[in-house]
Amino acid sequence: MFAAHGYTAEVVPNVVDLTRFRYRERQPLGPRVLSTRNLEAYYRIDLAIDAFARFRAVEPAATLTIAGSGSEEPRLRRLAADIGGDAVQFVGKVDPGAMPQLLDDHDIFVNASTLDNQPVSILEACAAGIPIVSSSAGDIPAMVRDGETALLAPTGDATALGDGIVAVWRDPDAARARARLAHVEVANYSWPAVRARWDAIYRRENPRADQNVIIAAESR
Repeated sequence: MFAAHGYTAEVVPNVVDLTRFRYRERQPLGPRVLSTRNLEAYYRIDLAIDAFARFRAVEPAATLTIAGSGSEEPRLRRLAADIGGDAVQFVGKVDPGAMPQLLDDHDIFVNASTLDNQPVSILEACAAGIPIVSSSAGDIPAMVRDGETALLAPTGDATALGDGIVAVWRDPDAARARARLAHVEVANYSWPAVRARWDAIYRRENPRADQNVIIAAESR
């Protein structure tokens, strides 16, 4: 879109502080699923709940923790109640300082967003070594690759998302291998790596500020 208007656009990757997270291989892999997106319509937590219900039909001991706040919370709580028991827990907004421990306490990360950019939540999951199952919205397929560093489902497809969670559960060795590679590659989103990108931009000779657009990713 920028190019159509004569602008040169350059994407600068988002940043994650890797020193805040403890990388841990899930050995053994447990059935504790985690969502850390805000409770707004475009993050489609309802699809994550639906996908989890499909997983729980396979593994009755499975749990889902939903971290975040937003306008969709009342509706999402009603959907979660249909699953029964205390399988789904809402923990509200989580302070950034508490996020590393929350990730460390879980085994499978799920994201169902239908509109996205470069979510820090996925970078944090990579840093923590938690296997990722996500929609393929926005720039997510450029951050993690289906079958290599995550399992990706078509946007809006709760069935495929649930199948991905089940696939992680049934083949933990493959899930750990994907998480291991994701942890290696997330170094590209660390400040030393991203700083070099910014440094290269600022050091260019004769920059034409009126003809350049720098696109930075979203913060969460």
